[in-house]
Amino acid sequence: MNLEAKGFKFKDDAISFIYFGKQSTGTDDYVVSLAIELTLKTQKRFDGSFYLSLLERFKEHKIKTKTEAYKLMEKMGLKAHN
Repeated sequence: MNLEAKGFKFKDDAISFIYFGKQSTGTDDYVVSLAIELTLKTQKRFDGSFYLSLLERFKEHKIKTKTEAYKLMEKMGLKAHN
């Protein structure tokens, strides 16, 4: 998901938080992208604490694919809106 191509711009503090989350959870780029995408679809904005919580859940449940991520979101009672 290339957010900048879709017109979404991250502020410097959001970018820093994204990298912080990636480093603190040891998550790969693909899973970080999933967490950003699902944060935006669920919250309708970038919510750093939600993103970090999602990354931690993805790591805990060993999420590696988009399908797995959506299934976990459903189990959590969260719906990602398009």
